[in-house]
Amino acid sequence: QVQLVESGGGLVHAGGSLRLFCTASGRTFSSDGMGWFRQAPGNEREFVAAISRSSSTFYSNSVKGRFTIFRDNAKNTVYLQMNSLKPEDTAVYYCAVFTDYSFSYSNTKGYAYWGQGTQVTVSS
Repeated sequence: QVQLVESGGGLVHAGGSLRLFCTASGRTFSSDGMGWFRQAPGNEREFVAAISRSSSTFYSNSVKGRFTIFRDNAKNTVYLQMNSLKPEDTAVYYCAVFTDYSFSYSNTKGYAYWGQGTQVTVSS
């Protein structure tokens, strides 16, 4: 059974940094693309970043240049380094395993497994 556990969220002031962690189990992690999404209250879940199995990276325009996604296959962990945080980055952040290549990395339908999420709150 595939399980994803996110951690690293918290409360930070605008301009600050956080690093999110997503540890996976139950699957050959190195063969999968991985993604981070976020969802603020009243909003749909939106794409943040993704990393392919060959470590190519993809970012939404809203986080490009501020966030970095990277992975450590030996630890079955994918990270999201978030710098220069803004209040509009406040959301629950989810990691997911990308399984359906008929979709783009930015489409939630391409992801079969999701974590429970970790809250990120950025105060102004």
